Amino acid sequence: MSYKMRYMLFFIIDSCIVLSAIFISYWLLHPTIDGYSDKVILVSAVTLLVSHHIAAYFFHLYDRMWSVASVRELLTIGYAVTISIATASCIQLIIKNDIYFRVMAITWMLHIIMIGGSRFLLRVLNDRESFRNTANLKRVLIVGAGQGGTMLARNLIHSPNPDRIPVVFVDDDLSKQQLKVMNVTVCGTTKDIPKLVGKHGIDEIIIAIPSLGRIGIKSIFEDCAETNLPVKVMPSIEDVMTGKVAVNEMKEVQIEDLLGRDEVKLDMVAISKKLTDKVILVTGAGGSIGSEICRQVMNFHPKQLILLGHGENSIYTIHMELQQRSSGFIELTPIIADIQDRDRIFEIVKHYKPDVIYHAAAHKHVPLMEYNPHEAVKNNIFGTKNVAEAADEFNVGNFVMISTDKAVNPPNIMGATKRIAEMVVQNLAKDSDTNFAAVRFGNVLGSRGSVIPLFKKQIASGGPVTVTHPDMTRYFMTIPEASRLVLQAGTLGGNGEIFVLDMGEPVKIVDLARNLIQLSGFTEDEIKIEYTGLRPGEKMYEELLNKEEIQEEHVFPGIHIGLALTLSNYHLNILLEEIAESFDEATKMQLINIANNKFTKEYHI
Repeated sequence: MSYKMRYMLFFIIDSCIVLSAIFISYWLLHPTIDGYSDKVILVSAVTLLVSHHIAAYFFHLYDRMWSVASVRELLTIGYAVTISIATASCIQLIIKNDIYFRVMAITWMLHIIMIGGSRFLLRVLNDRESFRNTANLKRVLIVGAGQGGTMLARNLIHSPNPDRIPVVFVDDDLSKQQLKVMNVTVCGTTKDIPKLVGKHGIDEIIIAIPSLGRIGIKSIFEDCAETNLPVKVMPSIEDVMTGKVAVNEMKEVQIEDLLGRDEVKLDMVAISKKLTDKVILVTGAGGSIGSEICRQVMNFHPKQLILLGHGENSIYTIHMELQQRSSGFIELTPIIADIQDRDRIFEIVKHYKPDVIYHAAAHKHVPLMEYNPHEAVKNNIFGTKNVAEAADEFNVGNFVMISTDKAVNPPNIMGATKRIAEMVVQNLAKDSDTNFAAVRFGNVLGSRGSVIPLFKKQIASGGPVTVTHPDMTRYFMTIPEASRLVLQAGTLGGNGEIFVLDMGEPVKIVDLARNLIQLSGFTEDEIKIEYTGLRPGEKMYEELLNKEEIQEEHVFPGIHIGLALTLSNYHLNILLEEIAESFDEATKMQLINIANNKFTKEYHI
């Protein structure tokens, strides 16, 4: 039915109801009314008709989808009817100097009953239609019987093209047990999910608690684990209300939702002061971390963003992406350069005079660097030294280096070179006008070389998923979270501090593999897990700070400062000169010992 036809239908129905209601009321009460006047009743009827349609226009009574009406729509009927009755009563008072109170009261009730009834008849018919032919629909268990769950159930029931039907609710609020929401019963708590899945023939589980954080999602996912059913999450109420997504556009539970801790919130005002209308340079801008830093920086509307990287294709990709986002309001400058080229780096910093440098360029693969230690030294140590000293030389306001948890007690060359790079930054900070800082990450989910892309590829090919050791643990964070931490660190210090995110408890790699297998819709019987043993340079457990570095106090909610030990400029320069002259197996062990603060005379310390 077209909008005009629908509008006219409601207009005619309401006109008949309004005109008939007052005459029915008058007919019921006229034996008891003294001094009634046909003229007054007729004028009242016309007034009611006109005022009702005026009120209906302002309250949009004819523009609403009454097939999914709720209490709010009923209230709009009440407002419109009350205004029209009050208007007619005022006309009676003007004409007769009196009001037929009982007639108008019954007329008001008849309006509410008949107009409201005509609308909600559509709701009843729609509900009956919605519950037909549900045999081929997915049977859904909804976690959460609050606002989000109610909204989701209503949307699923009244969807014009339904593919799911809500069958049962669960909620940990004991006061809601056995109550009905949209005619669907709350049958238990999250602990009852496995039992209810079998009892009600559930095909899918949807978590409909938009305010739930990662800790809550992880707990519920563990309750769902033995069901081997797909688990999805309802979008946030904000995204639904702003029209970004529909209520029924569920997202899959992502591996980052199962980290067991909530993300750190940022001080947006402090970050904005550092970045808005400023010139920002990001090294390694084409990498997984560097490119996300660029995306996050864009949100603060810098004057110019310089994308520096060694790989032509990766810089081209991030440049094209950011150009589409900037719409020409932010100057984007792609630069192909190698941080090992000292003259080129100094030339770039001198020319562009950045206010902030985020140094994300590095070699980071532990086993690969064991086979190529020379490259780790050249890139991670001397490359960092070049960029940091250029920042110092040309008075860059802030310099933030991306480090790693592998810099703590490193047994490998990658961790050792990153720890020594931290020392370079710490020493420069002592006498520089530039604010220097470093940020240590745990493993970043989804970054190049991380286990997640590898596991996904192995699962897609039918397995097995390879894990080095059943007891191996790592700290994990997401790429956006890691990048936001970098931005926050740039506002917190400037004296060579090493910032560390409070990352909660470490995660077992094998648990990560199991969760990913389940999220992919498989069981461990279908996708096997195989243990392959530790690779060269790997540690069983990673640390974010060693015992000497631990400082319990937070400088920002969820962020620690590590009191990392360092070398004097004199001793550090001697070490770097020796490394620059020659590199052999002994030098590799020297680097690892220096990084672990194991100093001996043969190292001139």
